[in-house]
Parts: sequence; structure tokens; C-alpha cells
Amino acid sequence: MQERYNPAEIEARWQEKWAREKSFRVHEAEGKPKYYLLEMFPYPSGRIHMGHVRNYSIGDVVARFKRLQGFNVLHPMGWDAFGMPAENAAIQHGTHPAVWTTENIANMRAQLKKMGLSYDWDREVATCAPDYYRWEQLIFLRMLEKGLAYKKSAAVNWCPSCETVLANEQVEEGCCWRCDSTVEQKELDQWFFRITAYAEELLDWTNRLPGWPESVLTMQRNWIGRSQGCEIDFAVEGDSRAIRVFTTRPDTLYGATFMSLAPEHPLAEMLTTADRRTEVEAFVRRIQGIDRLQRTSDDLEKEGVFTGSYCLNPVTGRRMPVYLANFVLMDYGTGAVMAVPTHDQRDFEFARKYGLPLQVVIQPPGEVLDPATMTGAWEEAGTMVNSGPFDGLDNDSGKLRITEHLEQLGCGRRTVNYRLRDWLVSRQRYWGTPIPVVYCAECGTVPVPEEQLPVVLPTDVVFTGEGGSPLAKLESFVNTSCPRCGSPARRETDTFDTFVESSWYFLRYASPQHDSGPVERSAVDYWLPVDQYIGGVEHAVMHLLYARFWTKVMRDIGLAGVDEPFTNLLTQGMVCMETRSCPEHGWLYPEESQGDRCSKCGAPAVVGRNEKMSKSKKNVIDPDGLIARYGADTARLFTLFAAPPEKGLEWNDQGVEGASRFLHRVWRLVGDHLELVRGAGGIDPAGLDESGRDLRRQVHRTIRKVTDDIDGRFQFNTAIAAVMELVNGISAWPDKTRHPAVLREALETVVRLLGPFVPHVAEELWRELGHEQGLEACGWPVCDEAALAVSTVLIVVQVNGKVRGKVTVPADADESTVREAALGDPNVARFLEGQTVRKVVVVPGRLVSVVAG
Repeated sequence: MQERYNPAEIEARWQEKWAREKSFRVHEAEGKPKYYLLEMFPYPSGRIHMGHVRNYSIGDVVARFKRLQGFNVLHPMGWDAFGMPAENAAIQHGTHPAVWTTENIANMRAQLKKMGLSYDWDREVATCAPDYYRWEQLIFLRMLEKGLAYKKSAAVNWCPSCETVLANEQVEEGCCWRCDSTVEQKELDQWFFRITAYAEELLDWTNRLPGWPESVLTMQRNWIGRSQGCEIDFAVEGDSRAIRVFTTRPDTLYGATFMSLAPEHPLAEMLTTADRRTEVEAFVRRIQGIDRLQRTSDDLEKEGVFTGSYCLNPVTGRRMPVYLANFVLMDYGTGAVMAVPTHDQRDFEFARKYGLPLQVVIQPPGEVLDPATMTGAWEEAGTMVNSGPFDGLDNDSGKLRITEHLEQLGCGRRTVNYRLRDWLVSRQRYWGTPIPVVYCAECGTVPVPEEQLPVVLPTDVVFTGEGGSPLAKLESFVNTSCPRCGSPARRETDTFDTFVESSWYFLRYASPQHDSGPVERSAVDYWLPVDQYIGGVEHAVMHLLYARFWTKVMRDIGLAGVDEPFTNLLTQGMVCMETRSCPEHGWLYPEESQGDRCSKCGAPAVVGRNEKMSKSKKNVIDPDGLIARYGADTARLFTLFAAPPEKGLEWNDQGVEGASRFLHRVWRLVGDHLELVRGAGGIDPAGLDESGRDLRRQVHRTIRKVTDDIDGRFQFNTAIAAVMELVNGISAWPDKTRHPAVLREALETVVRLLGPFVPHVAEELWRELGHEQGLEACGWPVCDEAALAVSTVLIVVQVNGKVRGKVTVPADADESTVREAALGDPNVARFLEGQTVRKVVVVPGRLVSVVAG
């Protein structure tokens, strides 16, 4: 055995062995319990970062642990390879998105392999590969057949300078991220998935996922946003049309004094009178440049414009002016809000600004509201007033009574509304999956036949980032023939939202080489659902909700047999590091500062708070450099030990050094005692003295602790701490030469328990201890409950609440024996001199409390 621990040499050797032997390749094995462990796959941005190191180290611990427990573990990896960053890189660096993506995948794959992650690389998928998105296109066709995919006009973010559609994240304070032009809202025909058809089921299952964090489930429930309420039609004055609203507060209908429409509402233009048109159109143009999230903010100043039209309150007959309002969105409810300023704060602020009338219809208990003196809306419960025949009712009863009244009048109905809207999947961008549809002048919209799939994304495009998607200009792609009638036709040039690819990749992993369908049903039935999914909480709504929806669609078209994709979910925290900046040179990388000074100019460096690692703020650590200096096992150990997985990890150079020192210490501990333990035989528990039993007790107590901490709890930091305590116990144990078999068991236990965390050094030490087969062959250590038994226990003795002594008694001693030993202890007796013992309380195995006076 080498005297010094050399991680570079050891890790390279074991990684080569695992790759050569395909050690982590897995197949379905009936009769063997399966365990599907999956981390959210990465976008191939070019380099892995410490967030990747942490995420994948967490998953690898669980995967290796479950293998050691005898599970058939599926642990795959792939690439979420389509998306906007590749297009940005193509523009900035003059390369092709396909070239950039392929090179990045190769770089990141090599980096992940250097971490010693136990992936089945035979199952690797890249979503930009035609043999992946071919099946996505087929599923789209099935959805089209079932009415789950459809096309309609919808507003998009449009940059008039670049002549292209922008994603929400490309709009920065109302401007194009690339050219700073004001972004407009433009109506375009868009493809949608009818996720709302599954709204109730998606919501219901949030109550049947006990393995998910409650915070994530709450976010999904809020996103789905189920509301029971009433749809009400307000007739437009002098017109046959009506404005339909959805409200959860029909009890306030008698207080509705004006109507607020979203600027995007289809009636907005129709209801604008000629004398108001100039002002209304200017308002609409201005609101189109405001970010949607900003429009829903509580801090937004409420603004609007009068259309010139009125609608009629169906129960009071009041003429209600119709306004367009900046805080009303078309895709929430019906895009129209009956405004009750006395009982809704947004409406109150709007009414005060534009001098609109207020009518109190709910009085709070023991108080009388006066519209003239109100400083805010009363939004709580109360008694109905100024509400005709409903006066005196509590407002909860009034909701039902007024709804019934509206149903009798024929202008209202009970209904359930969802905040969730159908998923807009069209993207007017190049680097994505082509939507398999053609447009024929004779036949209309025609799906591409299954036998003609995949519709391959062409690579012979000129990519500038301006003037829309280059697909629309590539005649060889656009011009085709109609599959039905053979007439000239045009291909759809939109591509799918990249969330589509990530909504089903976990299903493809079950049978990635299957070439006659999206999945092989028998493999999906064996592996799914994913037993443990791991990823960032930033994906709590969009990705996870879409994946749940897609799984249910796959179930309903016969491609899967599960209702939900992920049984358990772990959302890991971010990796954070303090920032440093120089007044002259801006943000500084760690290597650009010496102590508290800028290494470029010597100026004092400003040390900021710990923030998420970010290239823009230069508070990043290169995993390659870390691995080259310390080894992958040290990098893994630090990220796992520094904080519980669900908490943020604050980077600490001293912590990395400490992890490295610990592994060097374990290496020396095993190496220093190899000769002593090599010939050691088995352990005869009955023949051990107290010292031997003490070490065995700590060994098996540690096995139980580490097992409990890993299995389902993921408390890796406390598991590692327990192993460190065992190492301390072995080092301090004085009877190594007298009990070599006990020492061997202890050293082997340390190595076995460290295996999932630091696999390279653990396998190397296991081999040095004389084992020809690897750690997986011997399985996970099992706690020997008999070894935990103690012959004596240490009892703390208190006198009048203060510790005055400690006594050792037999573990099976009865209460009288413990009492006698406590009162007979010389230290305790000294504090009882001259006092009368009034009471003695014995807490078995722990404490004796004496009351004297």
C-alpha cells in the first residue's frame, strides 16, 4: 500500500475500471426490488459548476447506498440539449447551435465521469437527437387526435427591431435583452397543450404525494388555483353583447360600480368609442411593454382608461363605466373584473384615482363603514347591506343565495375556475423540436404521418438571431407536399418549448434504445415511477407540473401505467459564496484577490454577503481545479458534509481542506494497521473484554446511525460526522494489538460506510484490506443489535438540581441498587452532609435526582 494517499492516481484507476466493466449498467430483473434514482438532467452549457457537483453527489450517494442494500438501481444521465442559450452562443461566437451543444456535451460528460458518478451511460439521451424528439413528435400527434393539442391566437412578446418573438426571460424591464428596443405584445397563432383538462387530477394528486416537500405541493396548488365561484354576464348598454366575469364574491355584486377589462380583452377595441380611441390605443400600447409579473404586483400603481362604453349591473341596473386596467390580465379568469371598490383593495385604489363611486354592501361586525371616510377596502366577512332582498344575511350565505338568484334570471351560473391556463408550447425559435404539422391550401392543417417522422431540424441554416426563426426562411424545409392530397404545402416553422423535452425524458430512460415507439411498455412498467427525484426548487412549478401532466397523457394513450412520475422529491439548496469586488476592476474571482485586497491593483476588496455562485459576480469555484488539487472524493465529501441537502451550502475553503485531511487520515489509519489486521480471524463476542465490547458497540452504533441518516432522511452531514467520530474512537482505542479482529471489523466498517460518499478511496482501501471483490459484492453493513448491549451504564447524580457526581452501575440494576450507589458516592455524600434526604427520583439508565434540605 502506498504510504501517501494519491487521489489522482486512485480515482483515474477506478474510473477506468468502472467504465471498462460497465459496472453500473442495469437491466430489468424480475424478483429483485427496483430503485429508480434520478437527478434533473443538465443543460449542456459547457462546464459543470459546484451546483452540479452537489446535486449529482447527493444522488450518487443514494444510488450506491441502494445498490449495497440489494436494490436493482437505475441511475441514468442525459442532456436537456435544446434551448435559447445555444442560439445566444451561436450569435455571439459565430458557431452553430448544434456544434456548440455537441462540444459542450462532450466536455460535461468528461467532467461528470471525473466525479466518479455511478451512471449507466448506456442509457444516455440528448433531447436534440432526432431519435429522441422523433417520439416526442409522435406523442404530439396522439395528443392532436385526442384534442389535447390545438392552435389558437395568443399574445407573444415581440421585438420590432429584431423582428422576433422573445421568451419572458428575454424581456428585461420591458425591453429586448439584445437590442434594448421596447417589447410589444403581438397576436400570433400558437400551439397549446390542453393541460387544463387534467387540472382537477393534478390538484387532487398534490394530496397524495407524501414524499414531496409540502412547500412544492403548495406552490403547485396555488399555480393550479382552483376557485369555486360564479360566472356573471353584464349586458353592454345599447349592444347585444355581454361582458362575462368570474368572481368568488357574488355576495358583493350589489356594490359593483364599474367594470375593468384587460387591455388584451377582445371586447376592448369593440367597446372603445370614437372619441376615446386615441387615448385608449396609447394606453394599450404602453401596457403592452410592461412585464406580466409587474402588472400583478401589489406595488404596481393602478392605472386605467375609460372606453366610453357602459355595462349594466344585472341586479341593480346601475350603469357601470367600462375601463381598461393595467392590473387585469386576459389569461386569468375571463379577463374582466366586476369592480367593487369598497370590498377589493385594487378596485378601491383605482376608484379613488379616477373618482368612481363606492357602495358599501358588507358591514363588519360592530362597525358601520362610510364610503366617504374609508381609507381602504373591507375584504373580510360581515353582514350584507344595501343588497335588496339579501340584506341582513351573513355574506357567506349571500354568495349562494345571489348565485341562485342569478341562475333564475339567466345571467349567472355556478362554476369552478382554475388559475392554470393551457400550456403554450410554440416557440418562434430555431433550436428546438420541429412541430410535425403542414399547412395545405386545400386540406388546412395536416399532421405529418407517423411513417414520415421524425421531421428533422435542418442544420443548413444561416443563424443571425434577427428577423425571426431561420427555419421560416429555409425554403428546402418550409416547402413540402400535403400528406393527404399531394398539393404544395408549407411546414410549421415553430418549434416546441424546451419544457416539452424535459417532461418525458425520465420515461425514455427506461428503454432509450427502443426503436419502435417512445417507450417499451414492459420497461416502463418495471422502472416507473421514479423512486427518488432530485433537483432545484426553482423547478417546483413549471417542469414538475408539466412532467406530471405528460405522464398522465402517456398513461391515457397507453404508453405508461403510472399516475405520477416521481414518488419522492428532494429539492436541494444552492451553493453560495461570498462576493469580492474592487472599486476599479469590479467583481473579482477568488484568485484575483489576495486576502482583502485586489491582486490587480492592491486596492481594498469589498467583501459582500454569501450569494448563489454566479459567473457574472465571479464568486465561482471551478470543479475541475478543485478535483485536480484535492480529488473528486474530497469535492464530494465537502459538498455532502457542509450542510443538509435541502439547505444552502456556503462555500468554505477551510471546509475543503478539512475534508481532504480527513481522507488522508483514514488512509493512514488503515495503512498503519494493515499488517496487524490482515491475519485476523473472526470475532467471538463472548470472549471479548470490556474494551473490545466498547469498540464493537461504537462500530455498530455508527452503522445504525449512518443507515438511518441516509435511508430516506438524506442527512448526509450527520452520517459523515458519525463516521468521523468512529475514526476518532478507533484512533484512540488502546487495545488494537490485543483485539486485531475487532480492529479489522472497525476499519472495514469505516471503509464500507464511506463507500457511497467517497467511492474511489473506499474501493482502494477495501482492496488493500484483502478483498478481491468490490464493496458492492459484500453489501451494506448490518447493525448487530447484540453488540449494542451494555453491561454497565453511567448515571448522573444531581443534588437539588445541580450535578454533584456520576456513578457506574450494572445495566440491569434495579431502582434500589441505583439509589444506593448514588447516595453512597463520596462526592454526592459530601453535598448531603448535615441535610435530610427528602426525595430521590431515579430515571432508569440516565439520572438520579436527590432533593435534600
